[in-house]
Amino acid sequence: MSSTLHRRLTAPLAILAVSSLALVGCSGGGTGGGSATGPGDAGKADGVVTIYGGISDTEAELLQQSWADWEKANNIQIKYEASKEFETQISIRAQGGNAPDLAIFPQPGLLGDLASRDLIQPAPAGVKANVEKYWSKDWANYATTDGVLYGAPLMASVKGFIWYSPKQFADNGWTVPTTWQGLLDLTQQMRDKLGTAPWCAGFGSGDASGWPGTDWVEDLVLRQAGPQVYDDWVSHKVPFSDPKIKAAFDSVGKILLNPDFVNAGFGDVKSINATAFGDVARAMGNGTCSLTHQASFFDGFLTDPKNGNTTVGPDKNIWAFMTPSVEAGGNAVTGGGEIVAAFSNDADTVKVQEYLSSPEWANSRVKLGGVISANNGLDPANASSPILSEAIKILQDPKTTFRFDGSD
Repeated sequence: MSSTLHRRLTAPLAILAVSSLALVGCSGGGTGGGSATGPGDAGKADGVVTIYGGISDTEAELLQQSWADWEKANNIQIKYEASKEFETQISIRAQGGNAPDLAIFPQPGLLGDLASRDLIQPAPAGVKANVEKYWSKDWANYATTDGVLYGAPLMASVKGFIWYSPKQFADNGWTVPTTWQGLLDLTQQMRDKLGTAPWCAGFGSGDASGWPGTDWVEDLVLRQAGPQVYDDWVSHKVPFSDPKIKAAFDSVGKILLNPDFVNAGFGDVKSINATAFGDVARAMGNGTCSLTHQASFFDGFLTDPKNGNTTVGPDKNIWAFMTPSVEAGGNAVTGGGEIVAAFSNDADTVKVQEYLSSPEWANSRVKLGGVISANNGLDPANASSPILSEAIKILQDPKTTFRFDGSD
């Protein structure tokens, strides 16, 4: 989904935290770089492959570590360039003839836009073979434009986890719900037992404030209305005024607009906007809050020493279950990730692109910690934490329906 739709989602969700009306009233330089008329030609393999992306700082260092041994073994130097302006600059560079050999796209829509303008190379045979073998059709579709595969997925994230205390559940006889109604019933039981709001939420995230709320709505659209409606909504074929979309907002409001259910440790419904999403980890860790909705990366916030060194695992202080669907057994999830695509197709670039689409690379990077991949050749045991291992298993489950975060 475009940034425009992200803003259209974020604005009403900011209002959601202060008014119930929001839920019913929303309407809703490489060796063979590309040129202005098309992607680069084969060029000449010179032992250097350039990669451009938005992954920076420590994550960029780990990215470079992940392929270091392969570089030496294959006598190819990979030069990675990070930019926080990637989304803007990659289009400018592609059209200006200064494209890298490879780019790491965090947004399928951006990749599709450049592919539709003939600025990206179709995926080579080896990459196509890896995608067919190691990724689900859902993931392959995000790298495909007009029936042509242009790249391969790289890393991934899983959204929609609901974090809770296993000990608190066991002590009170509560069980993990398997349906959305079951979650609402559990919430009421917890309120009755505790006498305080069980949920905490924070929409604050600087200039990007509001995205934790959009994640909620996207989860409910996918789980309640199904993947086809979700896809049509993302592509603007289904408007915000559609009853199915309104129903998702209504469902989110049953928790986030109920003063009996939020905002544990921070105040009332109105406090959600002013609460930084990361601060919720401290409330979960000290037991002030019993439930919160956040992606797999929240594990890092929970275990941060400044938030109390909480332990995360099925038998630890905090664990998580997936937001349930309307009916038991549903396994639809939202998330994010990256796709690697090429502007050049010289032999070295193709070789690097094939490696990055392989389970060998996925296992190499995941072993370094902090990330996952949807590559089916990835061993979940290589994940750096129990929740990341669980997220990998969810992505590898053939019954899982995966959809990218609508804002991507």
